[in-house]
Amino acid sequence: MSAPFVVGIGGTTRPSSSSERALAVALKAAAAHGAEVATFTAQELELPMYAPERGEVSADARAFLDALVRADGLIIASPGYHGSISGLLKNALDYTEELRDHERPYFDGLPIGCVVCAAGWQSGTTTLTTLRSIVHALRGWPTPLGVAINSALPVFGADGAPTDEGVARQLAIVGQQVAEFAHLRAAVPSTTFQASQA
Repeated sequence: MSAPFVVGIGGTTRPSSSSERALAVALKAAAAHGAEVATFTAQELELPMYAPERGEVSADARAFLDALVRADGLIIASPGYHGSISGLLKNALDYTEELRDHERPYFDGLPIGCVVCAAGWQSGTTTLTTLRSIVHALRGWPTPLGVAINSALPVFGADGAPTDEGVARQLAIVGQQVAEFAHLRAAVPSTTFQASQA
């Protein structure tokens, strides 16, 4: 069985942001559990405002969408901006409307890990709830564990690794869950499940 392909999405326009670092830690855990990983952060996600009436999307947007089509799982990391996800991330996720008529529309059936970094617990938890709701709306399966990180506290060292053992453990669990659920889903294709229900 080939390695599942897990795509990481997130970060902010600020290099080495806490959400970008958290995403990297979770993806590293997914890779340790047998996944092939790819990352889309600010440089790749600064896309034109999504407008379906424009027709053809940019080359950068097409590369992003092509990765989503290949994906067996996702990890999405967002900063908490005023109690919700960033505009950068929301715009990138709006591009999934281009996948509405695809063989697997949107994120249908994909395991998706949700991670949020915010300067305070209130914004972190409300943003995590919003992100999980968006994943549901896009037909994805949020992993049982979602991670809200209070980035007002010292959480990451200069090397990008978590300095908080609890944060490190939670991010590792999210990465593991996405990789393992992707493996399980690949072992039982949806067509097999549909046939058993006929």
